[in-house]
Amino acid sequence: MVKVGLQLYTVREAMERDFEGTLRKVAGLGYQGVEFAGFYGRTPEQVKAILEETGLVALGAHTSYGRLLHALDEEIAFNKAIGNRYLIFPYLEEKDRERWEEVIEDMKRIGQKCVDAGMVLFYHNHEFELTEELDGQPVLDAIFAKIPPELIQMELDSCWVSYAGFDPLEYISRYSGRLPLLHLKDMVIKTDGTAETVELGQGEVAIKDVADAAISAGVEWLVVEQDHCAGDALENIKTSMDWVRDYGNQGGRINV
Repeated sequence: MVKVGLQLYTVREAMERDFEGTLRKVAGLGYQGVEFAGFYGRTPEQVKAILEETGLVALGAHTSYGRLLHALDEEIAFNKAIGNRYLIFPYLEEKDRERWEEVIEDMKRIGQKCVDAGMVLFYHNHEFELTEELDGQPVLDAIFAKIPPELIQMELDSCWVSYAGFDPLEYISRYSGRLPLLHLKDMVIKTDGTAETVELGQGEVAIKDVADAAISAGVEWLVVEQDHCAGDALENIKTSMDWVRDYGNQGGRINV
């Protein structure tokens, strides 16, 4: 049954202030796993110790393009030591978006090194991979057409798919079997047309339908994320977990 994790970027300010205490609070709210976005100066031994204390699973780690290119061995060793096998390409800077073919070749090499080390490389999207094209199709589809599944898997951010004007349910169906991780995220569109991420159930995304489709597609982890929190981030992730529990109580096939 699918499990529920948290992308720790959501609580990054709290993590900066109190890494261990924040992870204890995340576990106390009922999240089963965490997706790292940095380790805040902790050693692998320190990270492993707090994971063991809290029972949290290291479900993945967002790892910058630069680190994947130039410090992959170090990243693999660190993540293996904390029990994480999933390295996730999180974001491509605008300056690199004019050379997608080169980036894709880099991802192939990184993916192969991950396979050789018993790790898995993922790509996490924003909206630009859908609004920009390569070879006459959205860049996101080009990436997954050009790189075989054994070298890269998908972490679909359903909110950004929706914001880009595409149907997240269709994308979930399209990549079923190649989609172990999904970001479950809600948003509202502001008057200027930009997106503001909000707690689950407080926005415009059909998140129940997204969760249903993801579970049917065999997703392992639904990963809650809120890019920017207008209020207290720890309160926001509690509200989102309340939605998850309610979803499960109403028949959602989820383990919380």
